[in-house]
Amino acid sequence: MHPAVSIVLFTSLSGAGYGALIWLGLLHGFGLLRLPPVLVGVFAVIAMVLVAMGLVSSTFHLRHPERAWRALSQWRSSWLSREGVMALITYIPAVLFAGALISFDEPPVYVQILGYVTAACAVVTIICTAMIYRSLWTIPQWHNAWTAPCFLAIGLAGGALIVCAFVAVSTGGSDVAPAAGIVALVALVGAALLKMGAWRASASATPQSTIASAIGMPQRAKSARLLESPNSAQNYLQKEMAFKIARKHALKLRRLVLLLGFVAPVLLLTIGILLGSWFGTFLILLSAGSGLAGTLVERWLFFAEATHKVSLYYGTEAV
Repeated sequence: MHPAVSIVLFTSLSGAGYGALIWLGLLHGFGLLRLPPVLVGVFAVIAMVLVAMGLVSSTFHLRHPERAWRALSQWRSSWLSREGVMALITYIPAVLFAGALISFDEPPVYVQILGYVTAACAVVTIICTAMIYRSLWTIPQWHNAWTAPCFLAIGLAGGALIVCAFVAVSTGGSDVAPAAGIVALVALVGAALLKMGAWRASASATPQSTIASAIGMPQRAKSARLLESPNSAQNYLQKEMAFKIARKHALKLRRLVLLLGFVAPVLLLTIGILLGSWFGTFLILLSAGSGLAGTLVERWLFFAEATHKVSLYYGTEAV
């Protein structure tokens, strides 16, 4: 599939923003952030801005962005519509959560409930985003049990890094809440293991369709082949659905994802927490930036490696 920049930005930014909302809601609710409520509220607003940036970027992928609102009416059958509905619903408890934290010096007990509700809504929204791709049976690399867990795990890891950056900046690096640091490290390791598992499963999966099976012959029949190209110039389907990336480049990009998205953030975050001070804060901020960069590369590769079954019509031997 052709990786659209707008969708890469959307899934990366909104995923990290929702992840930050999840951890802010949970860690504050359990009293593990050790920050003034007003700061937690401000950080929740920043996370919502990150989500909004991702949602706005997604509209640039539409031919008629002004009609995007119509997609909300198809929530009974469309995961895209469900995602849009949940994105709007999530803002309700999130805004109330942030507003109450900023407004009250000693927030009432219901603020904790709002934090939990915000976290739950954010989790559901990320899953709805993942299910847009998981539901497409025409793309085997997405239509499997790994897609939704990977989306959620990467969102949680990115969100945890952002929360650690929030805490480090607010305390000057002198005190990063232990719970935030532990959550980030565990989330990063878990996301890395899931992503490597997904790559391994994709590499070992047997093709679901071949040129032979596409025309009703036995799948292993070797007599079916493309005699000539169906068109003399590349068309829209070939550009969008039959995008190809060389195997050697995919392997390099996977290593880059592991380095930028997981290894570097773990090392930088660990050293930053141990050092403290302004330099430790800088390293923690750098870990959050590295994590986001790794997510962008991972999401680009997620689309670039996907092969639509329509590509069989244009010469791809198996999908």
